[in-house]
Amino acid sequence: MAEITAQLVKQLRDKTGAGMMDCKKALQETGGEMEKAIDWLRQKGLASAGKKAGRLTAEGLVDSYIHTGGRIGVLVEVNCETDFVARNEAFRSLVQDIAKQIAACPNVEYVSIDEIPPATVEREKAIAMGSDALKGKPENVKEKIVQGKMDKTLRELCLLDQPFIRDQSITVEELIKQAIAQLGENVKVRRFVRFVMGEGIEKEEANLAEEVAAQIAAKEAPPAVVEAPVAETPEPAVAETPEAKPAATESKPAKSKSAKKKK
Repeated sequence: MAEITAQLVKQLRDKTGAGMMDCKKALQETGGEMEKAIDWLRQKGLASAGKKAGRLTAEGLVDSYIHTGGRIGVLVEVNCETDFVARNEAFRSLVQDIAKQIAACPNVEYVSIDEIPPATVEREKAIAMGSDALKGKPENVKEKIVQGKMDKTLRELCLLDQPFIRDQSITVEELIKQAIAQLGENVKVRRFVRFVMGEGIEKEEANLAEEVAAQIAAKEAPPAVVEAPVAETPEPAVAETPEAKPAATESKPAKSKSAKKKK
């Protein structure tokens, strides 16, 4: 097997336009033989993708995918160079595959590793450095272990580094490179958003033990004594005293004239 040097990788890149990592992998897969490496890249659809990587992508498609049951939804924007390709069925199928890929990857937050904020990188590094597994190890060994853990963690956050759900032998990045070779235009995933039903809403989870204890206590508690209301004795009614009326004056009967004469 020929030694795979940086110069050999550069030669393959100049001949094919493929990315440096793709060229290195092609040489590794073919034992360092240039012609076989070129054929390998062509079979993977990577031979011309690198030449188109820097071209402007101002057209494209915004597509959506709703997973069965409506619990997960995805919106994704994928760009290409021309409206002609944007209306191509192969391009539309690629965008739909990418949307499904995002739905299937709950940890993915960024398109590529270049988009990860420095603060996130530093936080992951601090977590890796604080691992108990590093205690007692030399500093140079620690650096290698930490770098390996960080690379793995950060790549899990990136869409392009995920194994393609329909073909685990390639990544999403390699899938896109194949599409570039097939369509003859540069293709880029610009942005995406993944929705999960109920995400961010805190649900109050009942404690089963506490709930059972409360039910038992309610059953064992003695029945509450309900006191009958005391009827109020009505106050006796006060009889009203009738107002005194003036006594009637008795009138004496008048004597008749005949009685006076007899005297």
